[in-house]
Amino acid sequence: MPLEGLPSDSRPREKLLQRGPGALSDAELLALLLRTGIAGKNVLLLAQELVDAFGGVAGLLHSGADELGRIKGLGPAKRAELLAVVELARRALAQQIRQKPLFDSPQAVAHYLQLHFGHKPHEVFAVLFLDSQHRLLALEELFRGTLAQTSVYPREVVLRALHHHAAAVVLAHNHPSGTAEPSRADEMLTQTLKSALSLVDVRVLDHFVVTASACRSMAELGLV
Repeated sequence: MPLEGLPSDSRPREKLLQRGPGALSDAELLALLLRTGIAGKNVLLLAQELVDAFGGVAGLLHSGADELGRIKGLGPAKRAELLAVVELARRALAQQIRQKPLFDSPQAVAHYLQLHFGHKPHEVFAVLFLDSQHRLLALEELFRGTLAQTSVYPREVVLRALHHHAAAVVLAHNHPSGTAEPSRADEMLTQTLKSALSLVDVRVLDHFVVTASACRSMAELGLV
């Protein structure tokens, strides 16, 4: 059933225009994107089931194309719209953290990293390259691995830092297991990269461990 078929006081579009987006539930906002349900299930019910299935709207937005493709009722058009929303959010956060020193908005950095690769089923190692004012120059995914590990080459990280004329970097990698606690291997890698980058006068400011639901700073733990 399309949204137009619902009672007027239950239509998310009219509710949003009259009372503002903050008045809508997560499912109602999602229903506006989906627009239609499937046979035997109206769009609001479909939207609520999606929110529940992914453990909330954050889990849904952190999901990838493959995960969305396994959900009945999410055809190519609906999946494309949801992924477009995620990409817009990612670009908005990237713009925000490029406009001022990175750690002026630590929560924005965490959200940006989670949206960027918190949902990935394989491990990814990325580097945020910063200028002398700690503003973001670029984020690059340099290495990817299996579910459990990836291989990181310090020489490549140094070369990319020189390419961007970076004064500092922030390291980040995801844990597909869902555990955001840094491992002993993460600590050793951080120290190895600090030593390599110090030879070209580039500082390592932090190393984030990212999952779909959390982003842990190793600097806060005293490990950088």
